[in-house]
Amino acid sequence: PVASHAGDWPAEQEVWLVTYGPGEIYWQRFGHNALWVRDSKLGLDHTFNFGFFDFEQENFFLRFLQGRMLYFSAAQPVRKEFAQYQAERRSIRLQRLNLDSRQKELLIDYLVDEVSPENREYLYHYYRNNCSTRVRDAIDLAVGGSLQEETQSLPASGNWRDHTRRLTADDFWLYVGLEIGLGSPVDRDSSLWDEMFIPAELADAVADEKVGNGASLVIEDTLLLESGWPDPPAEPPSVWYRYLAVSLLVVLLSWGARRWLPAALLARSWLALAGLVGSALVFFWIVTDHDVARLNLNLLVFNPLWLAFAIWNRVSRMALPFIGLASVLAVVMQWLPPGQYTADVLAAFLPFNLAAAYGLKPRAQK
Repeated sequence: PVASHAGDWPAEQEVWLVTYGPGEIYWQRFGHNALWVRDSKLGLDHTFNFGFFDFEQENFFLRFLQGRMLYFSAAQPVRKEFAQYQAERRSIRLQRLNLDSRQKELLIDYLVDEVSPENREYLYHYYRNNCSTRVRDAIDLAVGGSLQEETQSLPASGNWRDHTRRLTADDFWLYVGLEIGLGSPVDRDSSLWDEMFIPAELADAVADEKVGNGASLVIEDTLLLESGWPDPPAEPPSVWYRYLAVSLLVVLLSWGARRWLPAALLARSWLALAGLVGSALVFFWIVTDHDVARLNLNLLVFNPLWLAFAIWNRVSRMALPFIGLASVLAVVMQWLPPGQYTADVLAAFLPFNLAAAYGLKPRAQK
C-alpha cells in the first residue's frame, strides 16, 4: 500500500512507522527508522528521519572523540528515501499507526518543528538519544505517554551489550573493538523501553501496543521490501572459545619463532600495544563524555602500566606477578559488581599478556 500511492493523497492524514533493516556498512548494522507522514493539506508525503550526520561538519572527529556528536533530523520525499534503501538492499517494514485526528496533528506539528533549522540538531547518544529513541519518543508523545508507561517496567529481551554483540557479530574488528571499548554501563538490566534504541525492537513493541479503546496501535503492518542481507542472529554469539583457541595458537607459533625473533622483543612490543590501548580506555573513561566507556573492566587486560614493563628494564622483571594478578582479577571480576561481559576479550588477549609477562621473566645465569 505504499510506493504506488505516492502522489495519490489518502482521504485523511496518515502516519506510518518505517523500519529499515541492517545494511552492509558498520553504521548501518543496527538498522534505522523514520516516521512517514501523508497529509494533503500540508502537502506532506515525506519521511521524518532523525539519523543524519555529516563528516564535513565542523569539528566532527573532535566531537566524536569527546562523545559530543551532533546528529540532525530532516524530512525528505518518501520516494527518494525508499529508493535509497532499495539501492542498499535493505528491508523496509511499514506500520500505519492507529491515531485519532488530534493525535496525528500533535505528532505532525512536533515533527515539522523538529526538522526546523533551529531545532534539528541534537546531542547524539548511542543508546539513549539516537534515531530510534527519537522516533519512539515522538510516538509516545502522540499517545499521551502510554507507550513509556506500559514498557518501562517490562524486562527487555537483552541488555545494550547483548544487542550490540548480536548486531555486530559478523564484523570481527567492529565486534572486538566495541567489546574492548564498552564498559559495564551497557551490561545493566534494561527495560523494553530502553530496548527500543534498536529500530526493529521499536517496531515489534509498537505492533503489540494497544490504544485507549483496546484496539491495536498498528492498523496495517507490511513488508514493502525484503532484505538482501542475512538476518542478524536473535541472540549474541558464543565465540570466546574460538578466540581462545586462536590466541593460544598464536602464542605457540610465537614461541616457536623465538629463534628468529627474541622473546623479549615480542613481549615488549605486545605490552607496548596493550598499554597504548589501555591509555585510550582511560582517556575515554575520564576525559570524554562517552559514559558507556566508564567502569571498564578491560583495564585489567589493557592497562597503561604495561607501557612501563615494555620500556623500562628496571620494572620489566615485575611484569609476571603484576600481569598474573591482574589476569586472575580479570577472570574473577566477571561475576562480581559492577558486572561486565568480558569473556571474549579475556579469551582473545589474556594469553598474549601472560606470554609477554613470561617472556620478560629474568633468566638464571648459567
